[in-house]
Amino acid sequence: MLENLSGYQLILASNSPRRNELLSRLGVSYSVRTLKNLDESYPSDLKTSAIARYVATKKAEAYRQKLKPSELLLTADTIVCKENEVLGKPADREEAVNMLQLLAGGSHWVYTGVCLTSCTFQRSFVVGTEVVFSPLTADEIDWYVDNYKPFDKAGAYGVQEWIGLAGVERISGSYFNVMGLPVHELYAELKKVEPLSKC
Repeated sequence: MLENLSGYQLILASNSPRRNELLSRLGVSYSVRTLKNLDESYPSDLKTSAIARYVATKKAEAYRQKLKPSELLLTADTIVCKENEVLGKPADREEAVNMLQLLAGGSHWVYTGVCLTSCTFQRSFVVGTEVVFSPLTADEIDWYVDNYKPFDKAGAYGVQEWIGLAGVERISGSYFNVMGLPVHELYAELKKVEPLSKC
């Protein structure tokens, strides 16, 4: 599969265990490369899906000058949006609890921006998924936060964890997008990559 990528070395620029898992399950060979303290800020006039796409592309620019001709870089950014409020990774327990209280009993959107970059091209896209949560009690939220410590997750939850099993009423769109990587759309984009040519 994906014979068009045979000349490339696919690089996943992410420490996310979920993205690693999903990319592995997609059956492509890749290695992980990360940089510390990447700037993930964005212009204040950007909204919802545009933020995720912008940050994914901005991450790619931090790596781009060091890419070898045979390397294909994959960067991604996932955000959770309740109406127009962006919920990033919680700074502490209190913020995580507050985020889940906001999400419980209603719907929100998860957007993942993805950017594919080589020395000759760059392509980006964004995928949105609507998630509906059942009402959650304070005890349920406290138990989840204390046992799963979701401080590395946008919106303070992982859909593949207990809260996804017990609290997610329904999902409209890609489940894997909520995990952090829209693999169906990624696979379709990888199929479009032209075979390797010299810079």
